[in-house]
Amino acid sequence: MSFLGYYVSSGSPVHGLDPRVKLIVAISLCMIVLQATPIFLSAIGIFLIIMMLISRLSLKSVLLALKPALPLPILILLLHLLFTAGTPIPPFPLLHISITDQGLATGALLAERFMLLYLSAILLTMVTLPSEIIRGIEKLLKPLELLRIPTSDLALMLSLALRFIPLIDEEVVKIREAQSARGADYHAGNLMKRMRTATALVIPLTFNTCSRAEELTTAMEARGYRGGPRSYISELTMKPFEYLIIALAVVAVGYILLS
Repeated sequence: MSFLGYYVSSGSPVHGLDPRVKLIVAISLCMIVLQATPIFLSAIGIFLIIMMLISRLSLKSVLLALKPALPLPILILLLHLLFTAGTPIPPFPLLHISITDQGLATGALLAERFMLLYLSAILLTMVTLPSEIIRGIEKLLKPLELLRIPTSDLALMLSLALRFIPLIDEEVVKIREAQSARGADYHAGNLMKRMRTATALVIPLTFNTCSRAEELTTAMEARGYRGGPRSYISELTMKPFEYLIIALAVVAVGYILLS
């Protein structure tokens, strides 16, 4: 099961931060990862590991969350190994296959960037309740109301999309188990045959996802939901040290972009 989208409560100091702070830090990390050099990427990786320890997240839960994303960085690395021109690495070329040092360096760098981006998203969802993420996004988008953009409705849409991530994951598991019980084998045959078998998940997954979306719409209308701004029992307030964290994040992004 993927833990992306699942909140893990541990009562850590990171959990208690204002959601706006965590959102800004996560966005800043993503911007830095896309521009940083390999040395800075290693520093970001160490920073994320430290945040994981401070947040009291178990290594098992983080690894389970990373597991679904592993095929993509591996694919990125393989594509660059096989198709990037450069100086072949001994003993290549071998059997008409050439692996170059440039391909290895570029593929490894892009794979590392992807995994750091994914890990940042995982940590954000694990230490922040979905409802807090909504409120944080809504507050950060508040200035857009001057342009007549319905920030409350936009925040709700983003929240629903976030909540559907674990639901879709659950649907995939249920459909795969049901089809396996009827004789489907996702591990038999060559790669093309397994891909054709996997495509059988698409139609029932799309149908079930649309059904859940329709049920959600009906439930919201039955409870009298109407678009527009909403009030909350408690308002978000940031402490002085949280402003300092935001300032440090902005400075770090500025340094990376301008250096």
